[in-house]
Amino acid sequence: MLNSKKGLGNVGPSTDFPWWLVATLGIGVWLGYRIVSDDLYSEVFSILVKGIGVTAFVTLTAFSLASILGLLLAAAVLSPFLVLRQFARFYIEIMRGIPMLVLLFYIAFVGAPAIVELINVSLGWWLEKPMRTRDFSLMWRAIIALTLGYSAFIAEVFRAGIQSVGPGQKEAALSLGLSPLSRFRYVIFPQAFRTVLPPLGNDFIAMIKDSALVSVLGVADITQLGKIYAAGSFRFMETYNVVAYIYLLVTLILSLALRRLEMHLRHKPGGSTAE
Repeated sequence: MLNSKKGLGNVGPSTDFPWWLVATLGIGVWLGYRIVSDDLYSEVFSILVKGIGVTAFVTLTAFSLASILGLLLAAAVLSPFLVLRQFARFYIEIMRGIPMLVLLFYIAFVGAPAIVELINVSLGWWLEKPMRTRDFSLMWRAIIALTLGYSAFIAEVFRAGIQSVGPGQKEAALSLGLSPLSRFRYVIFPQAFRTVLPPLGNDFIAMIKDSALVSVLGVADITQLGKIYAAGSFRFMETYNVVAYIYLLVTLILSLALRRLEMHLRHKPGGSTAE
């Protein structure tokens, strides 16, 4: 009979040595050494690093807009008004059912021309000349697509977080005479944020990786610059090793930072310390 303290049932995150992190760091150190010591890897990295700014701008802008829209959608789903609830649920289910790449193409080649046409019809009298579809930046088409797609997932994250706040907290805030906006701002959202932080962080990391899809529109992000270099030099292995290294480095750093923040919030006064 195995001792309960030494048996398999006691194995958990607190007792596991992070061998996965050691392996990941080993791969990262090896690729980093190749970039520093190998002229070809150094050349590839110097080209791809120019796309980091585009990737960061697309990700941060789209995630910020998606978070705002997702929070509004979550509020609409929990609204006492039937029309708002039905519209928000319709939007969420439609967006979650469309693959991101399909949505990207749809917004870029169907939605953007429709928006341009709407602007010309409604504001044509004010514009000096009609707006053309090519005036609508491909980067912003990609940002809009990522915003619309991820807002549906983020809305569900916020909805679950808001519903996790106990009814006693809401009743206490109501008894203090707080307005609905004040109740949400000072009582509900601060408590819900601790719950939504891990899945919200996962969505942010997923968006960093999905931002590589904007390369299909020719946006000069890390992946697009890698495609161009590899197609011209036929150095596919070296190029995509560096592409993968950059994404891995960014996502790993963010993952560790989010875990650190989650642990900090968990052990703050008012946070959950239950194991």
